[in-house]
Amino acid sequence: MFFVFDIETIPDFKFVRKVIKNPEADEDELLIQASEELARNSSGFLPPMYHRMVSWVGLWIENNGVPKQKVGWHGEDEKEGLQKIFDSLNTYKDFGLVHHNGRGFDLPLLTYRALKHGLQMPKRLNHYDINYRYSNDNVDLIDEFSNYGASSWPKLKHLGHLIDIPFKQTGEGHEVLAMYRDEQLPQIEHYCYEDVMGTYVVWLHLKYTVGDIDKELFDNLNDRAMSKLEEIQNNE
Repeated sequence: MFFVFDIETIPDFKFVRKVIKNPEADEDELLIQASEELARNSSGFLPPMYHRMVSWVGLWIENNGVPKQKVGWHGEDEKEGLQKIFDSLNTYKDFGLVHHNGRGFDLPLLTYRALKHGLQMPKRLNHYDINYRYSNDNVDLIDEFSNYGASSWPKLKHLGHLIDIPFKQTGEGHEVLAMYRDEQLPQIEHYCYEDVMGTYVVWLHLKYTVGDIDKELFDNLNDRAMSKLEEIQNNE
């Protein structure tokens, strides 16, 4: 079984105030300063240590890509959300993972936040099959398409455009904080679900492109996935 997943976060302002020089700043000013002092990229997006989780969505699929079950969570109690994703992952002993930049953000985030809340992660997440960068059991689309960093990293949205499928119709990552401030937690989970379906669709196309699944199975799964993606996008 594979777990296709995505996590939505906002800055952990309480923690950020402990590590920068101006802890009395308001949140927007604090975010600007944190981006300058803590970010390691030109976008100013903070590293995973400085985020807290507000939603996640996962889609269980069989090894051949057939979808089995959607699970998800949104809320204020991050510890509860972490426990729920860990409980879901413990459903299967030898699961694999599919994600977009999960190695760079989502998986480190889970480790940091489990550490913060004193939770124990599923042992599988620390297994060689998951931690080995070239593992077939931990599929990061960024690595798959960039040949493990030999080429540039593709955005999920751009991969969608490449195969003429519109992604990111219900929100963008930088909008999550604004949605959170507007108390739109269910909408954040809905946006997260679209990302997961987008990741799944791109993974399907990749599996077909490299010859891992035949055309009949691909056409069937892709038609079902596109119907679900359209349903998600039309029910904001």
